Amino acid sequence: MQYDEAMTYLQNLTKFGINFGLGRIKELLRRLGDPQKKLKVVHIGGTNGKGSTTAMVASVLTAAGYRTGTFTSPHLHSYTERYQIDGVQISAERVASLISQLKPHLEAMVAQGFEHPTEFEVSTAMAFKYFYEEGVDFLILEVGLGGAIDSTNVVERPLVTVITNVAMDHMDYLGQTIREIATVKAGIIKPGVPLVTACRGEALEVVAQFCREKGSPMVLVDRVTGGTSSMDPAIASGEETAVEFNPGISYRTVLWEAAAGGFDQGGQYLTVHGLRRTYRDLFIPLLGRHQQVNTAGAVAVVELLVEQGFAIPEEALYRGLAAVRWPARLEIVLSRPLVLLDGAHNYDGARSLARALDDYLPGKEVVLVIGMLGDKERGRVVAELAPRARAVVVTRPNSPRAGDWRRLAEEAQKYVPKVYTIESVPEAVEHALSMARPGDVVCITGSLYMVAEAREVLMAKVNMMASTE
Repeated sequence: MQYDEAMTYLQNLTKFGINFGLGRIKELLRRLGDPQKKLKVVHIGGTNGKGSTTAMVASVLTAAGYRTGTFTSPHLHSYTERYQIDGVQISAERVASLISQLKPHLEAMVAQGFEHPTEFEVSTAMAFKYFYEEGVDFLILEVGLGGAIDSTNVVERPLVTVITNVAMDHMDYLGQTIREIATVKAGIIKPGVPLVTACRGEALEVVAQFCREKGSPMVLVDRVTGGTSSMDPAIASGEETAVEFNPGISYRTVLWEAAAGGFDQGGQYLTVHGLRRTYRDLFIPLLGRHQQVNTAGAVAVVELLVEQGFAIPEEALYRGLAAVRWPARLEIVLSRPLVLLDGAHNYDGARSLARALDDYLPGKEVVLVIGMLGDKERGRVVAELAPRARAVVVTRPNSPRAGDWRRLAEEAQKYVPKVYTIESVPEAVEHALSMARPGDVVCITGSLYMVAEAREVLMAKVNMMASTE
């Protein structure tokens, strides 16, 4: 198959929907020789921050000289973004070849009475096959949805697991409470395998219980306040009051603290008090307090790998974090007016974005462009972001899950008088730019489908401006 033909074939597999269970992916991988059993894997889950943490860990390992693969989802602009080795995307030709190789196995499975694997299961199987064939030293594997029910959970013995945090998202699939969602996400915890987490509240109780039952060492990511661990639940869970934590097991803590005045629009500095030593003035070219939490989690993962005998110099940690890239997450793409992109697709993400606007751009007037999928907590997200805007442009994500996208405008009108509904994302971006004054901020957020489309429009402008200079 050619790439376009392969992509059409893969996209047609979405008709099989989201079908939980590991039976199909295990059978498919068995037919491929179980490549997942021959890889060294760091398995990263959580509601928000798992992609950023994946990028950070991978960047450090690459800086240390290891051939490092990453499997992430969803993608922004191209399916090839999902499969990268040392930051280089898989080629379109290789994707087509892999799908061509998997197709006979899929047809044989169906002919023999098995259910057809889903689109994501096929993508996951491709990842294991590709990275095994490429001989990567590590695979940093991002969970797709949940944990226990996710096709990536066929990995039986990862080196380290991570649950960044747990918040309300994908409730139709994962559960209606934090405890239910945390129980699904904790399914990636494996017997004896260390877990890194920044969970709080009920989610932390669930995660600690899993670690206790499976004999898995736990590393808790926490914040330094007044020289001690804060147990501040606002960092990850959205709760506003401190919690008492009695896990019933011993655990270690990695602490982080922001450097005083140590940020600008290009990134930020922080200090991490790790398991082995203190790393002062680490620089990350990513914005937001939540990225400080993710950085501390990534440092914990790296230190746990060192404890398992892998050579990762301290210099590689600094260099790798300074080189990390994760677009459309508090990404500034234009300066006058300042245009900020952020895929804050759920309430927890919206809280982090709102805090970042307050931290980095205090006093700036905001023109908000937002488009969200219908199965998200749209009212809560708008309530968090719209009061900070002088105008809101509501647009439609290019997804069948967009639902009644105009309902967002009704929610926004509760907080701001100027609300516009423009279905076309490019037209919505242009309208926001036309309204913005030079000193304003145009903040484009919501569904990654929408943010990706807006980013393409804006990057075309950036490239055009660069070509005329």
